[in-house]
Amino acid sequence: MDGRPRGHQLTTTAPRDAGTGDTSPGPGVAAARPRRPRRALLRFVARRLAAGLLLCIGVTLVSFLLTQAVPGDPVTANLGQRASEDPDAVAAFRAANGLDKSLPEQYLTYVGNLLTGDFGTSQQTRNPVASDLAEKVPATMELALAAILVAVVLGVGFGIVAALYRDRWPDQVLRVLSLSGVSVPTFWLALIAYYWISFKLDLLPAGGRLSPGAPTPPQVTGFYTVDSLLAGDWATFGDAVSRLVLPALVLASFTVGVLLRFTRAAVLEVLGDEYVRAARAKGLPELTVVRRHVLRPALLSVVTVTGVAFAGLLSGTVLVEQIFGWRGLGAYAYTSALALDLPAIMGVSVVVAVIYILINLVVDLLYGVIDPRLRLS
Repeated sequence: MDGRPRGHQLTTTAPRDAGTGDTSPGPGVAAARPRRPRRALLRFVARRLAAGLLLCIGVTLVSFLLTQAVPGDPVTANLGQRASEDPDAVAAFRAANGLDKSLPEQYLTYVGNLLTGDFGTSQQTRNPVASDLAEKVPATMELALAAILVAVVLGVGFGIVAALYRDRWPDQVLRVLSLSGVSVPTFWLALIAYYWISFKLDLLPAGGRLSPGAPTPPQVTGFYTVDSLLAGDWATFGDAVSRLVLPALVLASFTVGVLLRFTRAAVLEVLGDEYVRAARAKGLPELTVVRRHVLRPALLSVVTVTGVAFAGLLSGTVLVEQIFGWRGLGAYAYTSALALDLPAIMGVSVVVAVIYILINLVVDLLYGVIDPRLRLS
């Protein structure tokens, strides 16, 4: 007996070369190890993509059934009361829009058209819904991206400050601001900001994406700020940015409050862990402790809230777009709902659902980047 426990006599060692005594792993072992995380990541992405595809199919079915359950007759809404009393006009309208078929046939036809990129024809604009969405989606995306950028910078930054100064005056002030941002209705704040900041004080312009008569930059991405930069048109870029600031700040107000509260709670939870106290006991600067040992574990919940908030911004811009004259997806959905434009309503529903699914996929991938254990589970 050598005094060691029997359970530790069996050890796993690399294969030894008989001639040299080399204990380095063989070529098969060395080649297999780097591929395992990559395969795990690929499986992780494949599972999320498969789930997203099933969700897309479910969304098309649910949106189709909901549009059929909407009270009101699309024939009357589009033809008018007098024309809807003409049987020939009604029959022609139903045949042209496929409303004379059974519901299963209408759904299968719609899904088949979707696979070819055909969203149907809008009954209010008389344009293909796909072309309308190609014009409206970039406008809303530009506004939502600007709002979420402001919200992340202010919300996460203020949340970290509030956690580090817990129960002191910076924390108290920031908690009041957070509560105000969450409590104040966005549409009311938009009206106040438009009246005082734009109309009375004339600090920031509002009303449309560009000034009246300003030339539209050549479309590449649909974002006026990016397209004007690509075209080298600095005057249009400045005009687009100045008109983007006020609606983006208004739209970000609620998200700033939410992110501030979640970031504060997440950072406080991590600050109480033993390894953070150990890092401080070693004499590390507070900034180093926060940057290296606190932020990364706290990012998981913050990333979740940010993804949900961004998806909510895309679908919640209706009132802000109406007030600021921002011709985006929200305004298009609003006018389509008033006109009972079923192809447009379903097109908006499908696009918003796809954006939600893509954002959730990005959030899941960020989970795997922040914490590799999640993508291996």
